[in-house]
Amino acid sequence: MRHKVGGYKLKRDAGSRKALLRGLVTSIIEHERVVTTVPKAKAVKPLVEQMITLAKRDTLHTRRQAAAFLETPGSVRKLFDTLGTRFGQRTGGYTRIVRLGNRKGDGAEQAIIELVGSELVKRAAERAKRKEERLKAQREGREPEEGKEE
Repeated sequence: MRHKVGGYKLKRDAGSRKALLRGLVTSIIEHERVVTTVPKAKAVKPLVEQMITLAKRDTLHTRRQAAAFLETPGSVRKLFDTLGTRFGQRTGGYTRIVRLGNRKGDGAEQAIIELVGSELVKRAAERAKRKEERLKAQREGREPEEGKEE
């Protein structure tokens, strides 16, 4: 009997399950969103939250703990340099699961698991880029006018 035994088995043995979840956590940290099935998204959500909580502390010990779990050094760098500071004031709830519907091939229910605020960061970057282009156009438009006045 499995009374009070938490977690998802995902029809895999322990080693395969651990490898799958490590890969998903690494991908979510690197790309900030991943399309997967709903049970996998629910299984990986607490692990991603735990990694971001480690990043908020940012000590040598927490860096080594994250590096032992994540698969690439780039994901460890991104976790501590950008995500740890982005979620510094937030007390939890760093991820969101959005259901997409069924997959065409086998009918599995798909979902996007993404970091909260990633769309805000992208929007802010686009907004800053547009503002910079507007300022550049205004400067180019004003410079010939100032030259004519002299």
